[in-house]
Formats: sequence, structure tokens, C-alpha cells
Amino acid sequence: MADTKKKEGTEKPTLHPRNKHTGRYDLRALKLINTDLKPFVEKNKYGNLTIDFFNPVAVKALNKAILISQYGLDFWDIPDGFLCPPIPGRADYLHHIADVLAASNDGDLVKGEKIKCLDIGVGANCVYPIIGNNSYEWSFIGSDIDSKAIEAAQKIVTSNPSLHGKIEFRLQPKPEHIYSGVLNTEEKVDLAICNPPFHATQAEAEAGTLRKLSNLKKKRVKKPELNFSGQGGELWTDGGEKRFVLNMINESAQYSKNCAWFSTLVSKQSNLRAFYDRLEKVGVVEHKTTPMGQGNKLSRIIAWTFLSAPEMETWANDRWKNE
Repeated sequence: MADTKKKEGTEKPTLHPRNKHTGRYDLRALKLINTDLKPFVEKNKYGNLTIDFFNPVAVKALNKAILISQYGLDFWDIPDGFLCPPIPGRADYLHHIADVLAASNDGDLVKGEKIKCLDIGVGANCVYPIIGNNSYEWSFIGSDIDSKAIEAAQKIVTSNPSLHGKIEFRLQPKPEHIYSGVLNTEEKVDLAICNPPFHATQAEAEAGTLRKLSNLKKKRVKKPELNFSGQGGELWTDGGEKRFVLNMINESAQYSKNCAWFSTLVSKQSNLRAFYDRLEKVGVVEHKTTPMGQGNKLSRIIAWTFLSAPEMETWANDRWKNE
């Protein structure tokens, strides 16, 4: 098995060069795009415009302005309490995974509606499909265990003509499964992405949030308010990230010829060895690890494939060329 993982060093990774969000937010322009953002825009002690990133209402208003202004939407909204993720990090994942596909396509970026991506845990926000379709014209299957999340994501697609026919949603009927119950046995997707729930319990999620907020605010925070919100299934699962990703790797072997590249975000570096060992055990041909960085947050993407070099070449010729 070829192992092309990169060792994470002391140099802090930065946003991908194709990421639209490498500079400061133009809040003066964004508050005109979404007037709901206006009350939250203020000057910091350095005289720069900012918002309170600890306020979930402010973050939601910012996301709406970004998605409308930079990703061609007419409408975007999510129900209260659902995950409202930071846009730059979501965009970074997609740009890095696009590079993984390109490396299997003679270095050429893979674009077009024929390219299909499975977003595991699409959520009410539908952010990965929005960014992926806008940036690379990919089509998406968004799966989720929460019917309310799918209903909200479907409303976003229905309300934006630019997304019609490009994103479909599938309810995962059995939360213990990842691909089974979502993918048909003969169905092919070009890549699969996932931002797995990190914590093992609600208490662990709240404790982690308190530590993060206390560190960032440099004072003790007692109320575990999540600036990006999130439902239970979006933030924690039995066994946490480690068990979830190990299950994902195990189940991916059953769909080894259905997907060119499987992938997932990994928040905890200490979990990597267990993931590499499991990838070896299930017989992947190649896996890659890409470090990611946004602000003070460090994470990484693991991508893996079961396709041999000749199989990957055939896949690329059949599905990626002449798009």
C-alpha cells in the first residue's frame, strides 16, 4: 500500500491558495448584502471592523452574507440551533480534496456536473454542496440522519434556482451506518467527504466549548454557548470521532469500487495512528493526509482509495476527461 501522508511539523498551515477567504472579511460590504448583519458590526480596539464571533446570531448573519455575495445564492437560512459552520474552513476542505482528484487526473482539476460528491452529514446548512457546486460545478448527494436538517437543506436548494437539479438529499435511516442505506450497490460517486462529530457525549462537547471560549476570551466562561451552534448528532456521537471514523473506514471497504476517493476531516491528531492502522487492515491502495489551518484551529483531511493505478486511470478516463 502506498502511503503518501504528510508529517505535520511546526509550520502552521494556512488557507488553500484558491480559497476566497484568505483576507479579512469586508464587513462594510457584507452588511449591505445582509442587513441583519449590520447591528453586529463594530470597531475593535485597533479600529478595524469586526463582529462578536462568540454570538451565534452574528455568525449566522455573517454566513448568510458570505454565501449570498460570494457563492451566488438568493436565499440561505437555517433553523435555530443547527450547526452554522465557518465558511473558510469548509471551502478549504473542498479545495484540498479537489487537489486529491487532480493528482489522479494528470494534475488537471476535475470539474463539471458529471462529478458527484457524497457529503456525509450534510446538515441543515448545506454549505459543502453550495461551495463545491459554485467552485467546481460538482453535483452532490447530501445524507443526514436528521430529517429536519434535510428539510432545511432542501428549502435552501428549492429557493435557489442555481442549485436546482444539482443537489439531492437522502435520509440515513440507520445512524450506525455511513454508506449503507444511502448509496446503491451499483452507484458510483467520485468522492465522499465528511466532517464527523468530534465529541463522545454532550457533556464532553460542552466542556470542550467552555475550555475553548475561556482560552479565547482569557477569562473563565461558565455558559457553554456554541458560537456555531449545532445539534447533538452534529457535535457528538457514541465513541466520538475515533469510533465514527473507524466505522467509516470499515464500511468504505464494502463500497471499494463505488467511490474513487473517500475522505474525512480529522480534528484529533492522536487518532491518526489508529486510522492508519485500520486503513492498512482494510486494504486501501493509497491514503493521503493533508494538514489544514484556520486561525488557531488545526485539523487535517485523510483521503483513501481502494482503486489500483490502472483502475484509477480507467475511472478518470471514463468520468473526468473532456468535462
